[in-house]
Amino acid sequence: MRFKSLKVDEGSGAEAHSKPFFPSVPSKSVLSLAAAVALVSYLLSVYYASAAHRALLTTYALCSYGGPQIYSVDAQNSLVDCIVVHNGTVLDVGAEERVVGHWNVNMRSAHGPLTVHVLPKGAIAIPGISDSHGHILEYGASRELPLEGTKTIQEAVARVRSHILANRALLDDKKKVIMGGGWDHTVWPAGRMPTAADLEEDEIVRGRLLILQSKDCHALWISASALKLIGDDLPKEVDGGVVVRDEIGRPTGLLYDNAQELILAKQPAPTYEDLRKRFDVAARDALALGITSVHDAGLDPSSMAFFQRCAISPLQFHFSSFSYIRVYAMRFFDETAEYWGNTSKKTIDYAEGTFTARSVKLFADGALRTGGAALYEPYEDNPSTPGFMRTTPEMLKKAITLFLRDGWQTNVHAIGDRANGIVLDAFEAALHGANVTTLRPRLEHAQMMTLPDMARLGQLGVIASVQPTHVTDDMWYAQDRVGPERIKNLYAFRSLLDNGARLTLGSDFPVEHPNPLGGFFAAITRVSPSGDSPHGPGGWFPEQRLTREEALRGMTIDAAYASFTEHKLGSLEVGKRADFVVFNKNIMTIPVDEILSTHVLATVIDGVPAYGTI
Repeated sequence: MRFKSLKVDEGSGAEAHSKPFFPSVPSKSVLSLAAAVALVSYLLSVYYASAAHRALLTTYALCSYGGPQIYSVDAQNSLVDCIVVHNGTVLDVGAEERVVGHWNVNMRSAHGPLTVHVLPKGAIAIPGISDSHGHILEYGASRELPLEGTKTIQEAVARVRSHILANRALLDDKKKVIMGGGWDHTVWPAGRMPTAADLEEDEIVRGRLLILQSKDCHALWISASALKLIGDDLPKEVDGGVVVRDEIGRPTGLLYDNAQELILAKQPAPTYEDLRKRFDVAARDALALGITSVHDAGLDPSSMAFFQRCAISPLQFHFSSFSYIRVYAMRFFDETAEYWGNTSKKTIDYAEGTFTARSVKLFADGALRTGGAALYEPYEDNPSTPGFMRTTPEMLKKAITLFLRDGWQTNVHAIGDRANGIVLDAFEAALHGANVTTLRPRLEHAQMMTLPDMARLGQLGVIASVQPTHVTDDMWYAQDRVGPERIKNLYAFRSLLDNGARLTLGSDFPVEHPNPLGGFFAAITRVSPSGDSPHGPGGWFPEQRLTREEALRGMTIDAAYASFTEHKLGSLEVGKRADFVVFNKNIMTIPVDEILSTHVLATVIDGVPAYGTI
């Protein structure tokens, strides 16, 4: 087995390190400058580290207004009146009189009086929210030229035009690559796919190097100039992908799944500063939404190197948003590179517990939206194909077996019923005689499964990582794709739970909006934000809804279990990290039509507000 060659040193080998700022053997003329920079860097890192340490010494009680309003999400789903925060952890929970009295007797002489912060009337606190499936750097990149919400191909092209006109460097240089994403053909008239020719109809856009990612990230819409850049490397067939061609065999400008690499491989790797800007955008947006940790679903070598560099360097760590959000990373699998599971060291709790990379992300198939999800039977609206596997069953079985053997949590993207069945076959074989609690394999998406496979998922102890907003986005076209019978096994969350599965919830941002309240709302209602569905206001297959408690656990403690952090995150219990979110309304009791208007008052990590105030 081979994996894709690693292009960046920090992301490969037994253990990654950040690149030096100066050559390893500097000339004498730069030695004094190097020493000065090193000294300044050291002093600044000490200052910021000590500042972070002082922040962690903040001590206070957070108490409810008018009765218990803090959702602990412990085993009993207890509501508590107060939590006491000390040194970044939860020191005590209980009624205000008791926790203050306990502090005065046991802690006041050493640490002074206990400050009490009271939640605003109507507000609640919950454990910090974890998005169990997102793409941090891709989200940041997607904000540069977002194509979400365009209602026609022409509107998408017009948005590209506006982006070019607003950026002088792009306008003046037709050779610059322009990247954007978020277009969705399913909401365009007749669901027509775009073509390179569409990009030539505008005089400003014409002739430029354009690479535009689809909403589901499984297709690229590229320009004629980008097709020329691929040149002779454009094959007729691609394993695990498709180069879309017209009726006479000419490429249309669409590349599906693995075929996307034909153009992406020709692009220069983003710089450290590019990635830094993308991360800061994503982190700021996440914190404003109450997200304290993200399971990043697939870091390529350059992205892995970026995160490791931030985590290893104290100066970079404290200058960036990295100090305020936890990242649980899945390393990207590529079958064309050398197997690294037995040589590469797992990264666990770097940078004061904010960065971990102990899992691997594999792809079984493509996406339902673009017809790449692997089904047992052909698509209802395209009987010529049942979709395809991005990775062969043989390769999946071999890779899953090796990674689990070497102690890596193994997480596999699987959408179609055939893909999910093949992955479960591989998990079942690899887990024979193993401790599943130690390994915790995951099905990423687990969208469409046969009833026997739903039962098998629960029996094996495989985690289902699901995205509720995919339900309310896909429900409008899904039956056209798979027909009236198979649709019943799509996004069957209640059936998965009833079969003993553990669900961890995410958004798959930037495919969907990262707002966790959108996912919470979708999980418990299965209607669109406007309150409708193909089955009416009662919800799309309403029997598959989750309760509010189940949805909350899927965003907190079950997400912590899925990232091996349930001992320190996911609930507000004594000894755990003081990560929590304050909402202005009680999402557990208010009418459902008020959930999406609820907003975050504060996002707190290690007891320190990273967004808002308490």
